[in-house]
Amino acid sequence: MIIDFHTHVFPEKVAPRALERLLGGIASQNRKGEAFTDLTLAGLRSSMQQSGVALSVVLPIATKPSQTASINDFAQSIWADDIISFGSLHPEQEDYAAVLEDLSRRGFKGIKLHPEFQQFYIDSPRSIQILKKAEALDLLVVVHAGVDVGMPPPVHCTPERLAHVLQEVSGEKLVAAHLGGFEMWDEVEKHIVGTPILLDTAVIGPVIAAEQYKRIIQAHGADKVLFATDSPWEEQSEALQTLRSLGLSEKEWQLITYQNAARLLGL
Repeated sequence: MIIDFHTHVFPEKVAPRALERLLGGIASQNRKGEAFTDLTLAGLRSSMQQSGVALSVVLPIATKPSQTASINDFAQSIWADDIISFGSLHPEQEDYAAVLEDLSRRGFKGIKLHPEFQQFYIDSPRSIQILKKAEALDLLVVVHAGVDVGMPPPVHCTPERLAHVLQEVSGEKLVAAHLGGFEMWDEVEKHIVGTPILLDTAVIGPVIAAEQYKRIIQAHGADKVLFATDSPWEEQSEALQTLRSLGLSEKEWQLITYQNAARLLGL
């Protein structure tokens, strides 16, 4: 069984517009962007069937406080045997604690935060408050870490800033996407490897050197790494092939592609 811990979908009515906007943001930063699904739930399921992914975790992002309620309602509406969606909130919300408590009551497993889209530093006082409240509620927090190819600098969640939060939270329920910091993997090795923070593998295969990819996994511990693609931005089958090509042991493969996620999600 394969679990993809980091995917994105939008409601069918807004998916085309959302995809166009996201691709435009990538192009504005002189980057090349390619989508491997149409950002719909049906598109994700088609990809899953073709790649052998049995379960995908959808990670919505509230880019302003007024979006939170509708995003979380949509997230819950798509729960199924093959789909788990986290919730989201915006760090500027004064009622962030109530939102987190509501998500916990409703059975959400966690939330997604995106310091670039939401324009906050991961080690800011408000961010620390949110992370501490989520940890108290036993909610996972997946956070975009490192560069975002569709956003200009500065980077709001560097590996060094991410390490700062460990002074306030345990890190055991915190997942740093993109192997701890997209395009900042030397800093990941300096500041994150060996800490309790979990890492996902989302959309790094095309850009990270295979030697460093494998080294970070094994130095950090395969028991703290989660297979992920950031679908639609990486094809699920290709991401699995890249991970398999690293020559990991079967035990490491099982931990990364299924066992760690199953444990965290309570499956």
